[in-house]
Amino acid sequence: MKYRKFGSLDWNVSEIGLGCWQIGADWGEVREDKAKEVLKSSFENGVNFFDTADVYGMGRSEKFVGEFIKSVSERIYVATKAGRQINPHVAEGYYNKELMESYVDQSLSNLNVETIDLLQMHCPPTEVYSSDHTFDMLDHLVSKGKIQHYGFSVQTVDEALACIKRPNTKSIQVIFNIFRQKPAEKLFEIAKEKKVAIIVRVPLASGLLTGKFSKDSSFAPDDHRNYNINGDAFDVGETFSGVNFNKALDAVEDLKNILPTE
Repeated sequence: MKYRKFGSLDWNVSEIGLGCWQIGADWGEVREDKAKEVLKSSFENGVNFFDTADVYGMGRSEKFVGEFIKSVSERIYVATKAGRQINPHVAEGYYNKELMESYVDQSLSNLNVETIDLLQMHCPPTEVYSSDHTFDMLDHLVSKGKIQHYGFSVQTVDEALACIKRPNTKSIQVIFNIFRQKPAEKLFEIAKEKKVAIIVRVPLASGLLTGKFSKDSSFAPDDHRNYNINGDAFDVGETFSGVNFNKALDAVEDLKNILPTE
């Protein structure tokens, strides 16, 4: 495993982190023993950065992560997210300090920690990224010691560019893979200049880029690769990067002919 500095922070994090959505929910059945096995195997292979969210199984993922980090002596950095519980999911919810603090308190309990390493706003409405109310709320949580740092999980490059201007933004989480290349055109260079860390999400396009799927592949009813394939439940970019499944499979076959297998 290779390690690198996390933006402007003195964290030495693994270049490959573990996304923990799948051990919470929305990927079909993942038994408790399998969830714990995923965390253990990742750690044993050098991963020291776990990314989760309060809505991944409504705390299930955070609890697994919290239990695991207590079982090892080495430093593991944990990033979680908040905001998707807001219903209706509107910008005003993110400006409500008491509401957002209640979500953070629940994450602190789930993770069994005194402070959160990195709290990310979880793909909020676009106006949230440029509102002073957002940053007042986040700075309030930092001042209370409930979170150490904050960042943003975004849907678009423009959203990333809006919040990257703020001095206390420590990270941006953005979809990036061979199907979704726009962040490389502008965002990455600006983030480097401002020493803002980049967390890549959906790097394997929900498994498409593993080469393990075919047009005969099927997914469980409670797997978002089934029920959200057209964006019916949440942003379609979260599922197969928003790319048509069959067309993407054709592209993967083309890639196999171009790229070496090892």
